[in-house]
Amino acid sequence: MLPDVGNQYGGRGIMAEETSLAKGALGVAESVIMGIAGTAPAYSIAATTALIVGTVGVLSVGSILYCGLIMFGMMLAFINLNKMNPDAGASFAWVRQVFGPTWGFFTGWGLIVASVVFMVTATVPAAQATLKILSPDHVESTGWVTATAAIWLTLISAVVGRGIKHASFAQVLFTIIETAIVLLIIVAGLYYFWNQPAHIPSLSWFSPTSFTAETFASGALVAIFFYWGWDVTMNLGEETIDGVPQPAGRGAFWSMVNLIVFFIVMLTVVLIVLSDQEIADADTNVMFAVADKLFPQPWGYLAVVSTILSTIGTIETQILCFTRSMFSMSRADILHSRYAKVHPEWQTPVTATVLIWALGLVLLLGFSYLPAVETILNTSLTAIGLQICFYMSIAGAASVWHYRAMISGGAMNALTHVIWPGLATAFMVFIGFYSMKDLDWLTIGVGVGGIALGFVPLGLNALRQRRSAATA
Repeated sequence: MLPDVGNQYGGRGIMAEETSLAKGALGVAESVIMGIAGTAPAYSIAATTALIVGTVGVLSVGSILYCGLIMFGMMLAFINLNKMNPDAGASFAWVRQVFGPTWGFFTGWGLIVASVVFMVTATVPAAQATLKILSPDHVESTGWVTATAAIWLTLISAVVGRGIKHASFAQVLFTIIETAIVLLIIVAGLYYFWNQPAHIPSLSWFSPTSFTAETFASGALVAIFFYWGWDVTMNLGEETIDGVPQPAGRGAFWSMVNLIVFFIVMLTVVLIVLSDQEIADADTNVMFAVADKLFPQPWGYLAVVSTILSTIGTIETQILCFTRSMFSMSRADILHSRYAKVHPEWQTPVTATVLIWALGLVLLLGFSYLPAVETILNTSLTAIGLQICFYMSIAGAASVWHYRAMISGGAMNALTHVIWPGLATAFMVFIGFYSMKDLDWLTIGVGVGGIALGFVPLGLNALRQRRSAATA
Protein backbone atom coordinates (compact mmCIF):
# COMPACT_ATOMS: atom_id res chain seq x y z
CA MET A 1 0.00 0.00 0.00
CA LEU A 2 1.26 3.46 -0.94
CA PRO A 3 2.02 5.95 1.82
CA ASP A 4 -0.57 8.57 2.67
CA VAL A 5 0.88 12.00 1.87
CA GLY A 6 -2.23 13.98 2.61
CA ASN A 7 -1.38 14.78 6.21
CA GLN A 8 1.88 16.38 5.12
CA TYR A 9 -0.18 19.12 3.51
CA GLY A 10 -3.03 19.22 5.96
CA GLY A 11 -5.25 17.45 3.46
CA ARG A 12 -7.62 14.53 3.34
CA GLY A 13 -5.08 11.80 2.77
CA ILE A 14 -4.81 11.84 -1.02
CA MET A 15 -2.77 8.88 -2.14
CA ALA A 16 0.80 9.38 -3.34
CA GLU A 17 0.06 7.95 -6.78
CA GLU A 18 -2.49 10.73 -7.25
CA THR A 19 -0.14 13.52 -6.19
CA SER A 20 3.16 12.56 -7.79
CA LEU A 21 4.49 15.05 -10.32
CA ALA A 22 7.40 14.20 -12.62
CA LYS A 23 10.23 14.70 -10.11
CA GLY A 24 13.71 15.31 -11.53
CA ALA A 25 12.38 16.10 -15.00
CA LEU A 26 14.08 19.51 -15.35
CA GLY A 27 17.68 20.68 -14.94
CA VAL A 28 19.18 24.16 -14.48
CA ALA A 29 19.39 24.91 -18.23
CA GLU A 30 15.78 23.90 -18.78
CA SER A 31 14.73 25.92 -15.75
CA VAL A 32 16.46 29.03 -17.17
CA ILE A 33 14.75 28.53 -20.51
CA MET A 34 11.40 28.07 -18.77
CA GLY A 35 11.94 31.36 -16.94
CA ILE A 36 12.83 33.21 -20.14
CA ALA A 37 9.99 31.60 -22.06
CA GLY A 38 7.62 32.49 -19.22
CA THR A 39 8.14 36.18 -19.84
CA ALA A 40 8.08 35.59 -23.61
CA PRO A 41 10.48 38.31 -24.81
CA ALA A 42 9.18 38.63 -28.39
CA TYR A 43 5.57 38.38 -27.25
CA SER A 44 6.03 40.95 -24.48
CA ILE A 45 7.54 43.44 -26.92
CA ALA A 46 4.80 42.76 -29.47
CA ALA A 47 1.87 42.88 -27.07
CA THR A 48 2.96 45.64 -24.71
CA THR A 49 5.15 48.16 -26.55
CA ALA A 50 2.29 50.14 -28.10
CA LEU A 51 0.58 50.44 -24.70
CA ILE A 52 3.65 51.49 -22.70
CA VAL A 53 4.93 53.91 -25.37
CA GLY A 54 1.45 55.38 -25.65
CA THR A 55 1.44 55.79 -21.86
CA VAL A 56 4.88 57.26 -21.10
CA GLY A 57 6.63 57.66 -24.47
CA VAL A 58 10.41 57.25 -24.52
CA LEU A 59 10.41 56.96 -20.72
CA SER A 60 9.19 53.40 -21.33
CA VAL A 61 12.88 52.37 -21.47
CA GLY A 62 13.48 53.80 -17.99
CA SER A 63 10.29 52.15 -16.76
CA ILE A 64 11.62 48.80 -17.98
CA LEU A 65 14.96 49.34 -16.22
CA TYR A 66 13.55 50.37 -12.85
CA CYS A 67 10.85 47.72 -12.89
CA GLY A 68 13.54 45.19 -13.75
CA LEU A 69 15.51 46.19 -10.66
CA ILE A 70 12.39 46.01 -8.52
CA MET A 71 11.39 42.66 -10.01
CA PHE A 72 14.92 41.46 -9.28
CA GLY A 73 14.19 42.18 -5.61
CA MET A 74 10.99 40.18 -5.88
CA MET A 75 12.95 37.38 -7.52
CA LEU A 76 15.31 37.35 -4.51
CA ALA A 77 12.29 37.01 -2.22
CA PHE A 78 11.01 34.03 -4.22
CA ILE A 79 14.42 32.35 -4.27
CA ASN A 80 14.73 32.75 -0.50
CA LEU A 81 11.25 31.34 0.10
CA ASN A 82 11.92 28.48 -2.28
CA LYS A 83 14.86 27.42 -0.09
CA MET A 84 12.41 27.21 2.80
CA ASN A 85 9.94 25.05 0.92
CA PRO A 86 10.09 24.05 -2.77
CA ASP A 87 6.44 23.50 -3.64
CA ALA A 88 4.41 23.33 -6.85
CA GLY A 89 2.16 26.01 -5.36
CA ALA A 90 5.16 28.34 -4.83
CA SER A 91 3.79 31.67 -3.52
CA PHE A 92 0.62 30.01 -2.19
CA ALA A 93 2.55 27.44 -0.16
CA TRP A 94 5.07 29.96 1.19
CA VAL A 95 2.51 32.54 2.28
CA ARG A 96 0.34 29.81 3.79
CA GLN A 97 3.31 28.67 5.87
CA VAL A 98 4.20 32.21 7.02
CA PHE A 99 0.85 34.06 7.25
CA GLY A 100 -1.72 31.25 7.38
CA PRO A 101 -4.15 29.52 4.99
CA THR A 102 -6.40 32.50 4.14
CA TRP A 103 -3.58 34.76 3.01
CA GLY A 104 -2.01 31.76 1.28
CA PHE A 105 -5.23 31.07 -0.57
CA PHE A 106 -5.59 34.62 -1.89
CA THR A 107 -1.94 34.71 -2.94
CA GLY A 108 -2.46 31.57 -4.99
CA TRP A 109 -5.83 32.84 -6.18
CA GLY A 110 -4.25 36.07 -7.47
CA LEU A 111 -1.88 34.04 -9.64
CA ILE A 112 -4.68 31.74 -10.79
CA VAL A 113 -6.92 34.62 -11.87
CA ALA A 114 -4.05 36.41 -13.61
CA SER A 115 -3.22 33.20 -15.49
CA VAL A 116 -6.81 32.82 -16.69
CA VAL A 117 -7.02 36.43 -17.90
CA PHE A 118 -3.65 35.88 -19.56
CA MET A 119 -5.20 33.21 -21.76
CA VAL A 120 -6.87 36.13 -23.55
CA THR A 121 -3.91 38.52 -23.39
CA ALA A 122 -1.51 35.96 -24.86
CA THR A 123 -3.62 34.11 -27.39
CA VAL A 124 -4.87 37.31 -29.05
CA PRO A 125 -1.38 38.39 -30.28
CA ALA A 126 -0.71 34.80 -31.39
CA ALA A 127 -3.96 34.87 -33.34
CA GLN A 128 -3.18 38.25 -34.89
CA ALA A 129 0.30 37.08 -35.89
CA THR A 130 -1.20 33.94 -37.43
CA LEU A 131 -3.79 35.92 -39.37
CA LYS A 132 -1.06 38.34 -40.48
CA ILE A 133 0.38 35.44 -42.45
CA LEU A 134 -2.75 33.54 -43.46
CA SER A 135 -5.46 36.19 -43.78
CA PRO A 136 -4.22 39.79 -43.33
CA ASP A 137 -7.66 41.31 -43.95
CA HIS A 138 -8.98 39.78 -40.72
CA VAL A 139 -6.20 40.92 -38.34
CA GLU A 140 -8.46 43.54 -36.71
CA SER A 141 -11.64 41.45 -36.72
CA THR A 142 -12.50 40.51 -33.12
CA GLY A 143 -14.45 37.48 -34.31
CA TRP A 144 -11.63 36.04 -36.42
CA VAL A 145 -9.00 36.91 -33.84
CA THR A 146 -10.81 35.31 -30.90
CA ALA A 147 -11.68 32.20 -32.92
CA THR A 148 -8.05 31.75 -33.96
CA ALA A 149 -6.98 32.42 -30.36
CA ALA A 150 -9.30 29.63 -29.21
CA ILE A 151 -7.59 27.21 -31.61
CA TRP A 152 -4.15 28.13 -30.27
CA LEU A 153 -5.33 27.77 -26.67
CA THR A 154 -6.68 24.30 -27.40
CA LEU A 155 -3.50 23.09 -29.09
CA ILE A 156 -1.17 24.41 -26.39
CA SER A 157 -3.34 23.02 -23.57
CA ALA A 158 -3.12 19.60 -25.22
CA VAL A 159 0.71 19.76 -25.33
CA VAL A 160 1.01 20.87 -21.68
CA GLY A 161 -1.45 18.20 -20.58
CA ARG A 162 0.75 15.49 -22.05
CA GLY A 163 3.57 16.12 -19.55
CA ILE A 164 6.34 18.46 -18.43
CA LYS A 165 8.96 16.83 -20.70
CA HIS A 166 6.82 17.50 -23.78
CA ALA A 167 6.32 21.10 -22.68
CA SER A 168 10.01 21.51 -21.85
CA PHE A 169 11.18 20.13 -25.20
CA ALA A 170 8.84 22.50 -27.03
CA GLN A 171 10.07 25.42 -24.91
CA VAL A 172 13.74 24.74 -25.62
CA LEU A 173 13.17 24.43 -29.36
CA PHE A 174 10.91 27.48 -29.65
CA THR A 175 13.09 29.68 -27.43
CA ILE A 176 16.23 28.94 -29.47
CA ILE A 177 14.47 29.86 -32.73
CA GLU A 178 12.82 32.93 -31.19
CA THR A 179 16.09 34.19 -29.69
CA ALA A 180 17.96 33.81 -32.99
CA ILE A 181 15.33 35.82 -34.87
CA VAL A 182 15.16 38.56 -32.23
CA LEU A 183 18.95 38.92 -32.07
CA LEU A 184 18.99 39.29 -35.87
CA ILE A 185 16.40 42.09 -35.61
CA ILE A 186 18.36 43.85 -32.84
CA VAL A 187 21.63 43.80 -34.80
CA ALA A 188 19.96 44.93 -38.04
CA GLY A 189 18.02 47.70 -36.27
CA LEU A 190 21.13 49.13 -34.64
CA TYR A 191 23.12 48.85 -37.89
CA TYR A 192 20.61 50.51 -40.21
CA PHE A 193 18.99 53.12 -37.94
CA TRP A 194 21.60 54.19 -35.38
CA ASN A 195 22.57 57.19 -37.52
CA GLN A 196 18.99 58.04 -38.53
CA PRO A 197 16.85 57.12 -35.52
CA ALA A 198 13.13 57.79 -35.23
CA HIS A 199 13.87 58.65 -31.58
CA ILE A 200 17.35 59.90 -30.69
CA PRO A 201 18.69 57.82 -27.76
CA SER A 202 19.26 59.88 -24.65
CA LEU A 203 20.24 59.36 -21.03
CA SER A 204 17.07 61.26 -20.13
CA TRP A 205 15.17 58.07 -21.01
CA PHE A 206 16.63 56.56 -17.83
CA SER A 207 16.87 59.62 -15.58
CA PRO A 208 14.70 59.47 -12.43
CA THR A 209 14.17 63.24 -12.75
CA SER A 210 12.35 62.68 -16.05
CA PHE A 211 9.51 60.94 -14.22
CA THR A 212 6.65 62.34 -12.20
CA ALA A 213 4.92 60.11 -9.67
CA GLU A 214 2.05 59.66 -12.11
CA THR A 215 4.16 58.79 -15.16
CA PHE A 216 6.30 56.44 -13.08
CA ALA A 217 3.26 54.60 -11.71
CA SER A 218 1.55 54.43 -15.11
CA GLY A 219 4.64 53.13 -16.86
CA ALA A 220 5.48 50.72 -14.08
CA LEU A 221 2.08 49.00 -14.10
CA VAL A 222 2.62 48.10 -17.76
CA ALA A 223 6.35 47.40 -17.36
CA ILE A 224 5.60 44.85 -14.64
CA PHE A 225 3.82 42.79 -17.26
CA PHE A 226 7.02 42.59 -19.34
CA TYR A 227 8.73 40.62 -16.58
CA TRP A 228 5.84 38.53 -15.35
CA GLY A 229 6.23 34.80 -15.94
CA TRP A 230 9.77 34.09 -14.71
CA ASP A 231 8.28 32.71 -11.48
CA VAL A 232 7.15 29.58 -13.36
CA THR A 233 10.59 28.24 -12.37
CA MET A 234 9.37 28.22 -8.77
CA ASN A 235 6.11 26.43 -9.58
CA LEU A 236 8.24 23.74 -11.22
CA GLY A 237 10.44 23.38 -8.12
CA GLU A 238 9.09 19.89 -7.38
CA GLU A 239 9.89 18.81 -10.94
CA THR A 240 13.52 19.97 -11.03
CA ILE A 241 16.49 17.68 -10.46
CA ASP A 242 16.17 15.70 -7.23
CA GLY A 243 13.26 17.92 -6.21
CA VAL A 244 15.67 20.43 -4.61
CA PRO A 245 15.35 24.21 -4.86
CA GLN A 246 18.75 25.13 -6.31
CA PRO A 247 17.96 24.53 -10.01
CA ALA A 248 14.73 26.50 -9.75
CA GLY A 249 16.47 29.38 -7.95
CA ARG A 250 19.33 29.53 -10.40
CA GLY A 251 16.87 29.32 -13.26
CA ALA A 252 15.00 32.34 -11.91
CA PHE A 253 18.23 34.32 -11.32
CA TRP A 254 19.76 33.87 -14.76
CA SER A 255 16.49 34.29 -16.60
CA MET A 256 15.94 37.62 -14.80
CA VAL A 257 19.45 38.88 -15.61
CA ASN A 258 19.00 38.03 -19.27
CA LEU A 259 15.54 39.56 -19.42
CA ILE A 260 16.49 42.95 -17.95
CA VAL A 261 19.25 43.36 -20.55
CA PHE A 262 17.12 42.05 -23.39
CA PHE A 263 14.07 44.21 -22.75
CA ILE A 264 16.11 47.42 -22.44
CA VAL A 265 17.99 46.72 -25.68
CA MET A 266 14.94 45.55 -27.63
CA LEU A 267 12.72 48.45 -26.58
CA THR A 268 15.53 50.87 -27.47
CA VAL A 269 15.76 49.29 -30.91
CA VAL A 270 12.00 49.62 -31.41
CA LEU A 271 12.17 53.33 -30.53
CA ILE A 272 15.16 53.86 -32.83
CA VAL A 273 13.44 52.18 -35.80
CA LEU A 274 9.80 53.25 -35.39
CA SER A 275 8.08 56.59 -34.79
CA ASP A 276 5.35 56.98 -32.17
CA GLN A 277 2.70 56.82 -34.87
CA GLU A 278 4.20 53.69 -36.43
CA ILE A 279 4.25 52.02 -33.01
CA ALA A 280 0.61 52.98 -32.37
CA ASP A 281 -0.47 51.77 -35.81
CA ALA A 282 1.40 48.49 -35.39
CA ASP A 283 -0.40 47.67 -32.12
CA THR A 284 0.45 44.01 -31.39
CA ASN A 285 2.44 43.70 -34.63
CA VAL A 286 5.35 45.87 -33.44
CA MET A 287 7.91 43.15 -34.11
CA PHE A 288 6.65 42.79 -37.69
CA ALA A 289 6.64 46.57 -38.17
CA VAL A 290 10.31 46.72 -37.13
CA ALA A 291 11.30 43.77 -39.31
CA ASP A 292 9.31 45.15 -42.23
CA LYS A 293 11.49 48.29 -42.21
CA LEU A 294 14.68 46.26 -41.94
CA PHE A 295 14.27 43.34 -44.33
CA PRO A 296 12.71 42.79 -47.77
CA GLN A 297 9.62 40.62 -47.88
CA PRO A 298 8.98 37.86 -47.12
CA TRP A 299 11.86 37.93 -44.59
CA GLY A 300 10.00 40.38 -42.39
CA TYR A 301 7.60 37.58 -41.55
CA LEU A 302 10.35 35.99 -39.47
CA ALA A 303 9.31 38.48 -36.78
CA VAL A 304 5.77 37.16 -36.96
CA VAL A 305 7.11 33.63 -36.50
CA SER A 306 9.12 34.74 -33.46
CA THR A 307 6.00 36.34 -31.94
CA ILE A 308 3.97 33.18 -32.48
CA LEU A 309 6.66 30.94 -30.97
CA SER A 310 7.17 33.32 -28.04
CA THR A 311 3.45 33.47 -27.38
CA ILE A 312 3.13 29.70 -27.46
CA GLY A 313 5.93 29.52 -24.90
CA THR A 314 4.39 31.98 -22.47
CA ILE A 315 0.94 30.40 -22.71
CA GLU A 316 2.56 27.06 -21.87
CA THR A 317 4.29 28.44 -18.80
CA GLN A 318 1.19 30.21 -17.49
CA ILE A 319 -0.84 27.03 -17.86
CA LEU A 320 1.93 25.34 -15.86
CA CYS A 321 1.69 28.04 -13.15
CA PHE A 322 -2.09 27.70 -13.00
CA THR A 323 -2.20 23.92 -12.90
CA ARG A 324 0.64 23.55 -10.38
CA SER A 325 -0.91 26.17 -8.09
CA MET A 326 -4.30 24.45 -8.20
CA PHE A 327 -2.59 21.11 -7.64
CA SER A 328 -0.83 22.39 -4.53
CA MET A 329 -3.91 24.19 -3.17
CA SER A 330 -5.98 21.07 -3.64
CA ARG A 331 -3.32 18.91 -2.01
CA ALA A 332 -3.40 21.28 0.97
CA ASP A 333 -7.21 20.89 1.22
CA ILE A 334 -7.82 24.50 0.17
CA LEU A 335 -9.54 23.49 -3.08
CA HIS A 336 -11.42 20.34 -4.06
CA SER A 337 -9.35 17.15 -4.14
CA ARG A 338 -10.02 16.60 -7.86
CA TYR A 339 -7.34 19.16 -8.75
CA ALA A 340 -4.63 17.21 -6.88
CA LYS A 341 -5.07 14.12 -9.01
CA VAL A 342 -2.54 13.65 -11.79
CA HIS A 343 -2.62 11.51 -14.90
CA PRO A 344 -0.92 8.16 -14.12
CA GLU A 345 1.20 8.25 -17.30
CA TRP A 346 1.66 11.95 -18.10
CA GLN A 347 2.10 12.99 -14.43
CA THR A 348 0.27 16.28 -14.96
CA PRO A 349 -2.82 17.73 -13.21
CA VAL A 350 -5.09 17.06 -16.17
CA THR A 351 -8.29 18.29 -14.51
CA ALA A 352 -6.73 21.68 -13.78
CA THR A 353 -5.41 21.83 -17.36
CA VAL A 354 -8.88 21.23 -18.76
CA LEU A 355 -10.26 23.88 -16.39
CA ILE A 356 -7.93 26.68 -17.54
CA TRP A 357 -8.61 25.73 -21.16
CA ALA A 358 -12.37 26.00 -20.58
CA LEU A 359 -12.12 29.25 -18.61
CA GLY A 360 -9.88 30.72 -21.29
CA LEU A 361 -12.47 29.89 -23.96
CA VAL A 362 -15.21 31.51 -21.88
CA LEU A 363 -13.19 34.70 -21.43
CA LEU A 364 -12.33 34.79 -25.12
CA LEU A 365 -16.03 34.55 -25.92
CA GLY A 366 -16.81 37.37 -23.51
CA PHE A 367 -14.02 39.63 -24.76
CA SER A 368 -15.05 39.00 -28.38
CA TYR A 369 -17.98 41.37 -27.81
CA LEU A 370 -15.64 44.31 -27.11
CA PRO A 371 -15.49 46.77 -30.02
CA ALA A 372 -11.80 46.41 -30.88
CA VAL A 373 -8.86 44.08 -30.40
CA GLU A 374 -6.88 46.97 -28.89
CA THR A 375 -9.53 47.37 -26.15
CA ILE A 376 -9.29 43.67 -25.33
CA LEU A 377 -5.52 43.84 -24.91
CA ASN A 378 -5.37 47.10 -22.96
CA THR A 379 -8.03 45.95 -20.50
CA SER A 380 -6.55 42.52 -19.90
CA LEU A 381 -2.94 43.74 -19.71
CA THR A 382 -3.68 46.38 -17.08
CA ALA A 383 -5.94 44.04 -15.09
CA ILE A 384 -3.16 41.47 -14.96
CA GLY A 385 -0.78 44.19 -13.76
CA LEU A 386 -3.03 44.75 -10.73
CA GLN A 387 -3.20 41.03 -10.02
CA ILE A 388 0.59 40.65 -10.28
CA CYS A 389 1.04 43.48 -7.79
CA PHE A 390 -1.42 41.77 -5.45
CA TYR A 391 -0.01 38.26 -5.22
CA MET A 392 3.66 39.17 -5.53
CA SER A 393 3.45 41.85 -2.82
CA ILE A 394 1.98 39.34 -0.36
CA ALA A 395 4.68 36.79 -1.20
CA GLY A 396 7.34 39.48 -0.87
CA ALA A 397 6.00 40.49 2.53
CA ALA A 398 6.09 36.84 3.62
CA SER A 399 9.74 36.60 2.62
CA VAL A 400 10.70 39.79 4.48
CA TRP A 401 8.86 38.67 7.60
CA HIS A 402 10.24 35.14 7.55
CA TYR A 403 13.84 36.33 7.12
CA ARG A 404 13.56 39.53 9.19
CA ALA A 405 16.33 38.35 11.54
CA MET A 406 18.73 38.58 8.57
CA ILE A 407 18.69 42.37 8.90
CA SER A 408 21.46 41.97 11.47
CA GLY A 409 23.15 39.03 9.74
CA GLY A 410 25.64 41.01 7.67
CA ALA A 411 25.29 43.58 4.88
CA MET A 412 24.80 41.11 2.02
CA ASN A 413 22.24 38.97 3.84
CA ALA A 414 20.36 42.09 4.94
CA LEU A 415 20.31 43.38 1.36
CA THR A 416 19.24 40.14 -0.35
CA HIS A 417 16.82 38.84 2.28
CA VAL A 418 15.20 41.96 3.75
CA ILE A 419 16.05 45.34 2.19
CA TRP A 420 15.80 44.66 -1.56
CA PRO A 421 12.77 42.32 -1.29
CA GLY A 422 11.18 44.81 1.13
CA LEU A 423 11.59 47.71 -1.30
CA ALA A 424 10.21 45.55 -4.12
CA THR A 425 7.18 44.67 -2.00
CA ALA A 426 6.52 48.32 -1.10
CA PHE A 427 6.85 49.22 -4.78
CA MET A 428 4.26 46.63 -5.79
CA VAL A 429 1.80 47.92 -3.19
CA PHE A 430 2.34 51.55 -4.24
CA ILE A 431 1.92 50.86 -7.97
CA GLY A 432 -1.20 48.78 -7.44
CA PHE A 433 -3.02 51.39 -5.36
CA TYR A 434 -1.75 54.51 -7.10
CA SER A 435 -2.64 53.32 -10.60
CA MET A 436 -6.22 52.39 -9.74
CA LYS A 437 -7.36 56.00 -9.64
CA ASP A 438 -6.87 56.34 -13.41
CA LEU A 439 -8.36 52.99 -14.47
CA ASP A 440 -11.79 52.50 -16.02
CA TRP A 441 -14.44 50.37 -14.37
CA LEU A 442 -14.01 47.46 -16.80
CA THR A 443 -10.31 47.14 -15.98
CA ILE A 444 -10.94 47.43 -12.23
CA GLY A 445 -13.76 44.91 -12.54
CA VAL A 446 -11.53 42.36 -14.26
CA GLY A 447 -8.47 43.06 -12.08
CA VAL A 448 -9.94 43.57 -8.60
CA GLY A 449 -13.21 41.73 -9.21
CA GLY A 450 -11.33 38.63 -10.30
CA ILE A 451 -9.45 38.59 -7.00
CA ALA A 452 -12.64 39.26 -4.99
CA LEU A 453 -14.25 36.21 -6.63
CA GLY A 454 -11.88 34.16 -4.51
CA PHE A 455 -14.25 34.53 -1.56
CA VAL A 456 -16.63 32.15 -3.38
CA PRO A 457 -14.35 29.05 -3.54
CA LEU A 458 -12.92 29.94 -0.14
CA GLY A 459 -16.42 29.97 1.38
CA LEU A 460 -17.49 26.82 -0.45
CA ASN A 461 -14.39 25.00 0.76
CA ALA A 462 -15.06 26.06 4.37
CA LEU A 463 -18.66 24.80 4.04
CA ARG A 464 -17.46 21.49 2.57
CA GLN A 465 -14.97 21.02 5.39
CA ARG A 466 -17.65 21.64 8.02
CA ARG A 467 -19.92 19.08 6.38
CA SER A 468 -17.09 16.55 6.24
CA ALA A 469 -16.32 17.12 9.93
CA ALA A 470 -19.99 16.74 10.83
CA THR A 471 -20.28 13.39 9.03
CA ALA A 472 -16.93 12.05 10.24
